[in-house]
Amino acid sequence: MVSIIAVSGIDNRHNGCSCTVKCILSEMVRYFFSFISILHTLMSLDLHIHSTFSDGTLRPDQIVKLALDKGLSAISITDHDTTEGVGPALEFGSQLGVEVISGIELSIVHSEQHMHLLGYFFDHNDSNLSQMLQEIQGARTVRNLAIVERLQKLGFDVSYEEIKKASKIGQTGRPHIAQVLIEKKIARTIDDAFARFLKKGAVAYVARKVLDAGNAIAAIRGAGGIAVLAHPTILDSTLKKIPPILDQLVPMGLGGIEAYYPVHSAKNQKQLCVLADRYGLVVTGGSDYHGDIRPGTTLAGGKNVYVPQEVLHNLKESLRR
Repeated sequence: MVSIIAVSGIDNRHNGCSCTVKCILSEMVRYFFSFISILHTLMSLDLHIHSTFSDGTLRPDQIVKLALDKGLSAISITDHDTTEGVGPALEFGSQLGVEVISGIELSIVHSEQHMHLLGYFFDHNDSNLSQMLQEIQGARTVRNLAIVERLQKLGFDVSYEEIKKASKIGQTGRPHIAQVLIEKKIARTIDDAFARFLKKGAVAYVARKVLDAGNAIAAIRGAGGIAVLAHPTILDSTLKKIPPILDQLVPMGLGGIEAYYPVHSAKNQKQLCVLADRYGLVVTGGSDYHGDIRPGTTLAGGKNVYVPQEVLHNLKESLRR
């Protein structure tokens, strides 16, 4: 403001030119603050990210740093069936000035329909939630051992110790088994490993215990959080089957639906926002970023997916109600 006053003062001596200079400077200031406002609006969130504590390739601290570098305003690490990465993410977020909210992605089943459930803003140290996750992780270990046994019976030299080594920290799952199969040149890629050995119906596939939808929703809500249906188009690309699912899950306490997701078209996003309004749900979104295990992917904020600021605001407001 000092420079503006000084310039306008000088121009007062030049036959009325001060008005022109003052107007220009005033417009510059107005456009500057408008730009800052627009920049803040365009900053994306990313509320769907996986770390090394499940099947991602980056540690929580690396994810927080990447989010800072990319200009994301808030993130959530939503590892599969574990909250081990939440504490480190919250700590690094506090250090670097990136807002981090607690998150998780649970595998659930309802009426024989398998789906994923996201949870946000819960107490990651909640004893009931922790006990439920320990049971699920125990079942995951049993499953991994059974898959390794099947691979061995097929003649492949694969050990459980190698699978555990591949996971480094956190829990172990099929992506780590796939990684070992690639290292041993049994499979070419992650997709190849799943197609030939690990997906449902493949020769080494073993089913595992999956949480009942009602129990999973209750656990998240019991820990103070909000439960969200993840990536609905993966359940049904037409979205026609989603309303009947919501008819059953919303009375159980479902609070949101993931509208912003890399494979969701603009039409999908609009359809899901309409459904959210109809059922009184909040919408969420994220990249489902797993690191370099999925080449060509990245955090939200680019061409893959943009999650607006209002999503976080509405999430917080829903928890206050």
